[in-house]
Amino acid sequence: MPGSSTTETLTERRKAATRLDIARTAAALFVEDGLRATRAEDIARAAGVAPRTFYRYFATKEEAVAPLFAAGAQQWAEAVRDAPAALSVPEALRHAVARSLTADDAANVESLEWVRSLLRMAAESPALQAVWGTACHASEATLLAVLEERVGGGGDMGVPPSLALRMAAGVACTAIRVGVETWAASDAPAGGELGPASLAARCLASLGDFPWAPA
Repeated sequence: MPGSSTTETLTERRKAATRLDIARTAAALFVEDGLRATRAEDIARAAGVAPRTFYRYFATKEEAVAPLFAAGAQQWAEAVRDAPAALSVPEALRHAVARSLTADDAANVESLEWVRSLLRMAAESPALQAVWGTACHASEATLLAVLEERVGGGGDMGVPPSLALRMAAGVACTAIRVGVETWAASDAPAGGELGPASLAARCLASLGDFPWAPA
């Protein structure tokens, strides 16, 4: 059917936009009213959607912020993908950290502060911690695909990616997670030597001669 693929793409974009709008609304309510006091119905009302629409996208109120975590992971992976081809893997990772975690404008600072608030809540909420953990695990798969594009190693169709690239993706994502979580647990500003970009870069640097690409 002519134009069907375009229609599907537009539909998916609308769905993604709705999910992100609900996610931002949920995060704002969690920060303003607290996680326990906020109900899924409150999020739906504030986002301007019916409760049944909310549950069409999310099974629980905690899952409503998953798109925010996913967006951050996607931004980080895209920054690795867009890093100059001449950069080595560790150089590309550091480039991505600077691009995605630096508090260089008001919008970035606000996004990072939302992440800080959500991670602090997650420390006391197993359900929200599970959402964060799922997002971190998904980011490894995304980064793995990006690293395969940069250095190869995917092999023939149906052959699992190399152990080296899987390790690289897992280690890199863990380093970034530790840096971000360390910052979130502190009262340090989003910029400067104790900000998430600086701490994540220090975590990556501490890995020294880790073999980032297949030999």
